[in-house]
Amino acid sequence: MSRIYHNILIILSFIAITACSGESSEPESVELDRNSLQSAPDQGASQTETSEINGPVIVYSSRQEHLIKPLFDRFTAETGINVQYQTGEDGPLIARLQAEGEQTFADILYTVDAGNLWSAAEKGLLAPIDSDILENNIPDHLQDPENRWFGLSVRARTIVYSTQRVNPEELSTYSALAEPKWKGRLCLRTSRKVYNMSLVATMIERLGETQTQEIVEGWVSNLATRVFSGDAQLIEAIAAGQCDVGLVNTYYLGQLQEENSEIPVALHWANQNSSGVHVNISGAGVTTYAKNRAGAVRLIEWLSTSEPQYLFSELNLEFPANPEVNPVDLVADWGDFVPDKLNVEVAGRMQADAVMLMDRADYR
Repeated sequence: MSRIYHNILIILSFIAITACSGESSEPESVELDRNSLQSAPDQGASQTETSEINGPVIVYSSRQEHLIKPLFDRFTAETGINVQYQTGEDGPLIARLQAEGEQTFADILYTVDAGNLWSAAEKGLLAPIDSDILENNIPDHLQDPENRWFGLSVRARTIVYSTQRVNPEELSTYSALAEPKWKGRLCLRTSRKVYNMSLVATMIERLGETQTQEIVEGWVSNLATRVFSGDAQLIEAIAAGQCDVGLVNTYYLGQLQEENSEIPVALHWANQNSSGVHVNISGAGVTTYAKNRAGAVRLIEWLSTSEPQYLFSELNLEFPANPEVNPVDLVADWGDFVPDKLNVEVAGRMQADAVMLMDRADYR
């Protein structure tokens, strides 16, 4: 196939992808010639040979543009490799990737929650990555056992409480929130959000279905109000006195603390004397039919290194996946905690069981 004909097909394919997207964030235009883009000299950060990298790296991402664009811009500045991206919701992006099959434009799927990455991998949409850099930078429990995806940031889902109405010494575990003393005092986000699916999936793996269902039924019994659509609204409800305790991803509190450092809500690290705090990831994998596999591996490797790990923590207030990198001060001020070291793939493997259990418990 001639280079001109090849480039025409690339442009038409990408136009078709963009046209079917309902997302507000548009992808950057693709260069006419993928082969014309050359990377900067290798600075020792990657095992991928520059000569193997063929044009831009195309990313399908559920991460918001303001969180990923600064990283991609920095990567391009350091390596000379251009990054194009299409943003959207997890489900539609994975469905698009599956529908496109061998014709997909995507080199990387970059999304939130291990459950989504597990689902994409089980559908055959992600290919194994053989990389000493990623193995060294990302702990085993934050990556796919078959190396089809790797965590790039860590999000902890734990207890938040009113500093005006709750003594933190009263708090201990996720399961303790099912106790009668929290009757009419608990707020929860909807069970339809994947974050709660993953938490309950982990609980099933740890405790079994019977005990987990008893706990979830206790949560439902203790609700102060109907479930919330988002974690930020839940935290604001605690601050306003609508409830006293809840479960959230920590970065939502961080975002509100940036706006108001005096917000009367604080974190409590759950399960510190047992399994540890439930953690999940945002992460990425190389697509099975990537046209620029070498460039995709290079980008994911780079995202696991110190500077981008810290930058991402600064942008989104999550924890670095690389344990050698410290989080930003606001996040560090929450204190150290013991995380659950179960492999996060359980979030996907047990997700269907978690959804059915929450339905049985009338947790909507």
